[in-house]
Amino acid sequence: MAFALEILDTTLRDGEQTQGVSFTPAEKANIAMALLANLKVNRVEVASARVSEGEKAGVARINVWAKDHGMLDRVEVLGFVDLDKSVNWILEAGGLVINLLTKGSEKHCRGQLKKDPEQHWQDVIETIQYAHAKGMKVNVYLEDWSNGIQNNPDYVFAMMDALQGQPIQRFMLPDTLGVLSPEEVTKYLGLMIERHPQTHFDFHPHNDYGLATANVIAAVKAGAKGVHATINCLGERAGNASLAEVAVNLRDRLGIKLHLDESQLVTLSRMVENFSGKRLASNSPIVGDDVFTQTAGIHADGDHKGGLYKSVLQPERFGRRHKYALGKMAGKASLVKNMEELGLNLSEENQKKVLKRIIELGDSKTEITLEDLHFVIADVLEANETDHLKLINLVTTSGLDLESTVTLKLRVGEEARHGAGSGNGGYDAFMDALRKLTRDLPFAIPDLADYEIRIPKGGHTSALTEAIITWNAQGRQFKTRGVDANQVFAAVNATLKMLNMLYNQQRKP
Repeated sequence: MAFALEILDTTLRDGEQTQGVSFTPAEKANIAMALLANLKVNRVEVASARVSEGEKAGVARINVWAKDHGMLDRVEVLGFVDLDKSVNWILEAGGLVINLLTKGSEKHCRGQLKKDPEQHWQDVIETIQYAHAKGMKVNVYLEDWSNGIQNNPDYVFAMMDALQGQPIQRFMLPDTLGVLSPEEVTKYLGLMIERHPQTHFDFHPHNDYGLATANVIAAVKAGAKGVHATINCLGERAGNASLAEVAVNLRDRLGIKLHLDESQLVTLSRMVENFSGKRLASNSPIVGDDVFTQTAGIHADGDHKGGLYKSVLQPERFGRRHKYALGKMAGKASLVKNMEELGLNLSEENQKKVLKRIIELGDSKTEITLEDLHFVIADVLEANETDHLKLINLVTTSGLDLESTVTLKLRVGEEARHGAGSGNGGYDAFMDALRKLTRDLPFAIPDLADYEIRIPKGGHTSALTEAIITWNAQGRQFKTRGVDANQVFAAVNATLKMLNMLYNQQRKP
């Protein structure tokens, strides 16, 4: 398809109808500027007229910037059929374009306005003419068009006939309640275009049935010249069409070359996520955190051998990259891909050891990130070949203003030993129990000289914890490290590594 399709983003108007979302004037200005200058959408709808003085100030701020950058005719505001009130509000905010909200179904006309259709249409014409006389450009929404065209198409056609000849730039057809299927969009939009082939029609979907993106594709195939969407699918009820999904499908499914800069989609998504307070699902197409992450080892293996699990939907298009998850489903290729990312190389034997440790951690539901991998590798490579002491079970109990307690099961050689301890915190209680169970070792437990806990840079509260403990033993210092999602267990692992190290040294000639 060769025609220039217009994308209107209505995050700042329709998206703000999302429950609990209200952008400040500064947030609105930043989003609008990013949409127009960075993402390069064709048009933005930024507000509804007459909402508040604060809203007017926010719109004015956007309009000043847009005028300075030659984009004022790309900033639009929803207005109402109130003759001069909405028009004057938009003019006072420095605006140039009004999207006039009219009734596109007889049910809304009679039930909400309590007016005959002819009276409503005449009111619409008077508002349009007033706006035009003030130098404004006018687009017209046919609110509830999807129900109107299904239940009483004669009303819709008569309204279109009544408005012919008016200075209207675009007619915008909303599926206000998200009730249409793609087949119905094709059918009803086709009827509109058949009767008015020279008219510019926009399609405005909602996602109540999860069909918003599919309906956009159907509308464009049927001949719509413009489509509406929001960042992160924001909007009332189930939201609007996702701009990221719409843009990618139009390009990949229909071969439409949009002016959008796809590399900015994730940036805009994060900005709107932060400003709106509405968190995005990790598996949201295109912009979700996890959508370019392979979890299964067999998929990583296929990619490693020839990109067998990759499609045209490549993360590099969006300034992202493939990830290969490390957990209980990881395979050798998953580990290799992550080591390549870090510039690391391990022998086959050490790869097997590291992968075994990763799977063990995965069984405890630990998510191992690329940043965690350094910790795991260091921990595994420092492990003793033979563990004389091995932890079988450990239970810790702590409370506010209460001494911590530990019950411990430890294998020492071939013997399983049980014990308990208490102390100022979980690790102190563990050390108390450990000393009781290991009194017969051929060496004394060394003094603790330093104790460091850290997580990877940029890590989360669920990140692996690395405990690095410095020990004083017979006049020399050495360090051991332990890794676990629980910081007490990380320190326990470091301590057991120290004991096994000293035990193995005692056995050497």
